[in-house]
Amino acid sequence: MYDRLEAMRLFVRVVERESFTAAATDLNIPRSTATDVIQRLERDLACRLLVRTTRHVSPTPEGEDYYHRCLSILADVEEAEGILRGQEPSGLLRVSAHGTLTRTFVLPHLAEFMERYPKIDLQLGQSDRLVDLVREGVDCVLRAGVPEDSGMIMRKLSDIPEITCASPVYLERHGIPKDLDDLEGHCMVGFHSSRTGAVMPFDFQMPDGVREIQLPARVVADDAETVHGLAVMGFGLMQAPRYRLKDYLRTGRLVEVLTDTPPTPLPLAVYYPQNRQLSPRVRVFVDWLGKIFADAEL
Repeated sequence: MYDRLEAMRLFVRVVERESFTAAATDLNIPRSTATDVIQRLERDLACRLLVRTTRHVSPTPEGEDYYHRCLSILADVEEAEGILRGQEPSGLLRVSAHGTLTRTFVLPHLAEFMERYPKIDLQLGQSDRLVDLVREGVDCVLRAGVPEDSGMIMRKLSDIPEITCASPVYLERHGIPKDLDDLEGHCMVGFHSSRTGAVMPFDFQMPDGVREIQLPARVVADDAETVHGLAVMGFGLMQAPRYRLKDYLRTGRLVEVLTDTPPTPLPLAVYYPQNRQLSPRVRVFVDWLGKIFADAEL
């Protein structure tokens, strides 16, 4: 039987995924059914909602307006039904988070979250890039750093301290820098940023502001774990979040330097789309992340 609310949910997913096939897979229905439902919806509204090409699907101007109205209606329906029925948050929650952040801070507490909300199923995607939440069907993303204007709502969770360090072998060979003037003659393990297309400079917090220094780098990598390994091997100084280097520091494979002028901390935040209300399952997850990082040793 044709259900208008389910048709609206399907329409929203098709717009966001730009694909009938992807939307049908997300909602666990045949692609042919998805096509039939959208065609029925367009007939009922006497309006073309979608433009179909061989590569993707996009909304017409009328479809774009209808999409935003559907988001508001569906969010109101979900919230109203949950309140009236006293329902717990439920459904599939899709989260994207950096692998190391996930393993270090989220996974140790995850059992507590899943027990508290037994009707929520969790799908964790682990990627360094800031995903397109709407297009890729992701509910929220956890990231450290300052992203470009992403068109998303940001809820800041904490600041992640960074340090400057090097291996004992490197420091024995080049000397331990006592201040920034001592960096003359030193080199860095370069981190190549996929966002800027360049090797990221070091930055140091000074009394009069942040100072950036670009040291020579004979070895450059675009993966953080590889950069850590190269620093341990003695290829140069490195800057990275302290929490990622605790084992190296504890065992003496890396030594912190320039402690009076540390790098600028990385802001840690969770992002979610600005064009929709938070569903109950996303809201409780975001609140839970806030509590985790409020108590975390960073």
